[in-house]
Amino acid sequence: MTPGPGLHRTILPLGFFASGVNCGVRRYRPDVGLIYTEKDCVAAGVFTLNECKAAPVLYSQALLPSDKVRAIITNSGQANAATGDEGVQNNLVMVKRVASELEIEADQVLAASTGVIGQHLATQKICDAVPELVNRATDVAENFALAILTTDLVPKTVTTVVKLSGGEVRITGICKGSGMIHPNMATMLGYLLTDLKMTKEVAQNMLRDATDVSFNMISVDGDSSTNDCNFLLASGESNVELKNDSDFQLFKQHLIDVSKYLAQAIAADGEGAGKLIEIEIIGAPSQELAKQAARGLTISPLVKTAMHGEDPNWGRILARLGAEKVPAEALNKMTLKIQGQTLFENGAPQNFDRSEVRALLKQTKIRIDIDLKFGNERATAWGCDLSKKYIEINTEYS
Repeated sequence: MTPGPGLHRTILPLGFFASGVNCGVRRYRPDVGLIYTEKDCVAAGVFTLNECKAAPVLYSQALLPSDKVRAIITNSGQANAATGDEGVQNNLVMVKRVASELEIEADQVLAASTGVIGQHLATQKICDAVPELVNRATDVAENFALAILTTDLVPKTVTTVVKLSGGEVRITGICKGSGMIHPNMATMLGYLLTDLKMTKEVAQNMLRDATDVSFNMISVDGDSSTNDCNFLLASGESNVELKNDSDFQLFKQHLIDVSKYLAQAIAADGEGAGKLIEIEIIGAPSQELAKQAARGLTISPLVKTAMHGEDPNWGRILARLGAEKVPAEALNKMTLKIQGQTLFENGAPQNFDRSEVRALLKQTKIRIDIDLKFGNERATAWGCDLSKKYIEINTEYS
């Protein structure tokens, strides 16, 4: 996979165009972005389970899955959540302006918003920027990736080529997320694009499966957003199809790999974060418990602050596992490692060099391995440390 930031350009799959411009909501950087195709494409989506859903979430959710989508418009700075009927109408105004410019139907345009909850869209500014969005569209992802950022420090893009039996297809992923990150059936804002030819039913199932083991396994602060959504769009412009099970499994694994890459990028860019924390639990009696326990560790303030302070306080990890209902029998058999060093095993603390482990915890990626020795299921989750900077960012956000 080729990451976007740095010297690489993140190329979009065949048939896709994207752009990002400043419409005046933000002072400097791009604040509204557009992805579109010149032909109908397959689209699928997964969305937040938060009962307080933003207007664009309710709108896009009602349209998907579909096989006639042509565009997604996204604004940043204003979430258009908790904005009542006016928010619903403002979302439609934005969508209809894009549809008019592209000479398509309004129900062929999806929408997403991100920013401060309770703020109405600056619809006039956004609508005025639509012609420029269309005129500036290219086959690279970077400007769109910049336009969807909020408190993110870096844009998040990645692209990869999959060699199937009928030819090559590309998958490009773009996402944003830094705070209010604890997805439930979706990510913050995610866009997975491919030129594979596929049905809307296959796209929906693949997206759900990929999201479940990637974006649904990250957390920054334990708060699920009102605006979380993750889209998969397939243009079919490669004319390559999934001809057999090998093709299906290979493409799906690449989609999962792209999703995991982006999910880790979000966790690493968590508000005020200095360390990416990766937690793998094996030997669990069920997949559900493995996921619950791994995610529980990513949201524990005690675990997160210990990692920030480079403190190998394994007792906090053990206590959280018990709180997540890991059976006592498993806790008395488990092995716990931090940065490859065994700190707890078979119900008893192990001798370890504290200064050596503290030195290992200075690294920007921290790995916690737990073997419950109580089954055959496993799960991996990603989170970040908790710093004073997180508090500063969130007290100044609105």
